Amino acid sequence: MKFSTILRKKWIFLKKLGIKDVIIDPGFGFAKTTEQNFYLLKNLKSFEVFGLPLLVGLSRKSMIYKTLQINTLEALNGTTALNMFALLQGANLLRVHDVKEAKETVKLYEQLYP
Repeated sequence: MKFSTILRKKWIFLKKLGIKDVIIDPGFGFAKTTEQNFYLLKNLKSFEVFGLPLLVGLSRKSMIYKTLQINTLEALNGTTALNMFALLQGANLLRVHDVKEAKETVKLYEQLYP
């Protein structure tokens, strides 16, 4: 069964329970390889078919610091770059450690795409 079919069935089930506020969180880093995480990030737009807000949590993830061969505390620049990419791919919400930098990223994104 395709992932989108499973997700759609879960969403329908939640709606039947009367739950109206649903957010999709692809779960970056959870039981995924670096390659799988980047694949998911590159294909975020595929979640648009559900018409639900998309939450992305990339902050200081291993996909960043392993790729850049740095430690977690040095991953801010990579996090910022991938947060901007996630916004460009349709992310509506960012879960972050570095709030000031994320707000600046969102502000610049909104300047480009009002």
